[in-house]
Amino acid sequence: MNFPLYIAKRYIRSKSSQNAVNIINFITFLVIVIGSAALFIVLSGFAGLKTFSLSFSKSFDPDLKALPATGKFFSIDANQEHALRQIDGVAVYSKEIQEKVYLSHRKIGHIAEIKGVDERYARATGVDSTISVGKWAISAGVGVAGWGIVDILNLTPNQVRNPLEIVAFKPGKGSVLQGNPSNLYNTVPLIIGGVYSVEENLDKRFVFAELPLVQALLEKDSTQISGINFKLKSDADISQIKQEVATVFDNNIILRDREEQNISLHRMLNTENLATYLIFTLVLIIALFNVVGAIIMMILDKQQNSKTLYGLGTTIKEIRRIYFVQGVLVTSLGGMIGVLLASLLVWSQLVFGWLKITPSLAYPVEYQVVNVLIVMATIVILGLIASKIASSRVTKKLLA
Repeated sequence: MNFPLYIAKRYIRSKSSQNAVNIINFITFLVIVIGSAALFIVLSGFAGLKTFSLSFSKSFDPDLKALPATGKFFSIDANQEHALRQIDGVAVYSKEIQEKVYLSHRKIGHIAEIKGVDERYARATGVDSTISVGKWAISAGVGVAGWGIVDILNLTPNQVRNPLEIVAFKPGKGSVLQGNPSNLYNTVPLIIGGVYSVEENLDKRFVFAELPLVQALLEKDSTQISGINFKLKSDADISQIKQEVATVFDNNIILRDREEQNISLHRMLNTENLATYLIFTLVLIIALFNVVGAIIMMILDKQQNSKTLYGLGTTIKEIRRIYFVQGVLVTSLGGMIGVLLASLLVWSQLVFGWLKITPSLAYPVEYQVVNVLIVMATIVILGLIASKIASSRVTKKLLA
């Protein structure tokens, strides 16, 4: 057996004759356990929050989206649609047209975005799963609005007598002060057949209607759209599909996957996660100063033993290695126990949801193996540094 490892393990198992040393060792070990557990719980919490935050947008964001490279709109003809259907890996695609409009109902107004979609939109995005009132009803003169819009405008679903009025400026140039104001915009009534509910900002943003209706409202022909939503097969190669779709449109479009569609949100969540990790790592660094102190106390406590080993021919380097290995074992064991305890807490939250954000919503957490590796790597690296610093206190003068 490795001699320094054998002695280090005996030092860990045995108690010191000095009660103060035992207390310091216990507190040091406890700090490592608590610190590693806290770091893992926080990382698991942020992983859950990230998934929870992104789940709001998944109902609206497809796996892949095509947007115009310039301007707001681009055209798609029958040949291009046929080419899209031939791309292997695309389960379904859906066309849409989107523009800001003014919504009016009973003299109450609100600015939002009208999204004209075809019959395949729900299959491409899964937006129909967010319907809380009514159903996903997109047909001639019937649409879907967010709960926030319904609340602001006091809308009643399926109200035929007082439908929602959508106002959109006509395309053109020149001053809006010229001519009859009524000729500057188009209006269309829309009956709300369903209400979706996702998140406060999204609930105030969109009204969904039939694609031809919105194209007519914006004075666009049937080939003009503002985006194409793609739902991909589970085994699809997204980079290959991007190349094939771009070729169909002669590279005159921008293709964005799900993460690229919410790049700001992803950056914010990743930055918050990194900042939290660094803060807790700093706490661990401060806590591991206790390891340095505990090892130095052990060196002083075992000074006579070290002198004996030195007298028997053990080198200074080997004696240093004894205390170095002891520090690494203590920090690694403490980290493992901390991660284990934290894992039990995380799993209990996943199963029982004992910590609530609201009475009906449990605080989101997510157990990830990568977080286990991050915590253990952090603890081990910091333990190596602390053990190296402390073990260097063993000198020939100390053993003289």
